[in-house]
Amino acid sequence: MMFAIEWKEGALEQLDKLQPQISDRIYKKVDELSENPFSKDIKKLKGESAFRLRVGDYRIILDIDIKNKMIFILRLGHRRNIYD
Repeated sequence: MMFAIEWKEGALEQLDKLQPQISDRIYKKVDELSENPFSKDIKKLKGESAFRLRVGDYRIILDIDIKNKMIFILRLGHRRNIYD
């Protein structure tokens, strides 16, 4: 049951600003997510319909559309300022 991944423009811009080794880890983690979108690393954000995925000190904010088998990568950033 593979899910398609759609990166929002803002998330791609944030990814381009990161060091290559960090962006590679993020790409790998998101790719794994397409196979299992409800892995143990996923947590629902309080008060929102979105979820977060941890990748080291970075967080990926995403939305999952189960019906259409889509994962939307909304934004990403360092853990200290991603929730601002």
